[in-house]
Amino acid sequence: MNNEIRSPKTKNKIPEPTIRRLPWYLSNSKLLKQKGERFVSSTQLAKETGIDSSQIAKDLSYVNISGRTRVGYEIDSLISVLEFFLGFVGIHKAFLFGAGSLGAALLDDSGLSHFGLEIVAAFDVNPKLVGTKVNGIPIFHTDDFPQKAEMSSVKIGILTVPIEIAQGITDIMIEGGIKAIWNFTPFRIRVPENIVVQNTSLYAHLALMFNRLKENTDENYPDRK
Repeated sequence: MNNEIRSPKTKNKIPEPTIRRLPWYLSNSKLLKQKGERFVSSTQLAKETGIDSSQIAKDLSYVNISGRTRVGYEIDSLISVLEFFLGFVGIHKAFLFGAGSLGAALLDDSGLSHFGLEIVAAFDVNPKLVGTKVNGIPIFHTDDFPQKAEMSSVKIGILTVPIEIAQGITDIMIEGGIKAIWNFTPFRIRVPENIVVQNTSLYAHLALMFNRLKENTDENYPDRK
């Protein structure tokens, strides 16, 4: 059966774990392509990712791409389908709020554009940062956001501010027209139901890593000095 690319399913909501796994399949397919492979099977992806092949096949069924029996998926088609499905083919512009150490690191990460995200401006209240640029991206005072929002069609906001002002900045973002928030703070922001929020707490993942390390090594946490 030939590969066939069709529009993604729209009737059934795709499980979040599936969406989280799809980028793994995409990146590993690209690596296999670099090695000269023309086809990739769910079994190959299972070896590369450590995810069960039946789960991979189920996940890929949501993006509606067919493979050849005993051959697998045509790599170029699979890459194209996944990039389109995940929204990596277009450019989504975003504002960043909080240009401190973490925010500056994101501003300096040119790799985000390869995944469809372009940070076009940042906002902060630190006078040492306002008026400067990081990676060519201008940093404005937070008070300037409403005016900048009116002049743009940006709908995505990245939140990297201190926890004590996270909710206040969130409210300002939403009032200014932001519809989706990538939240890097450990604070669970409160938003209306129509606002998309993706929480990515580095501290939560760090705590999970420390906990698993402790379980695997049967060691106590180090003493504070």
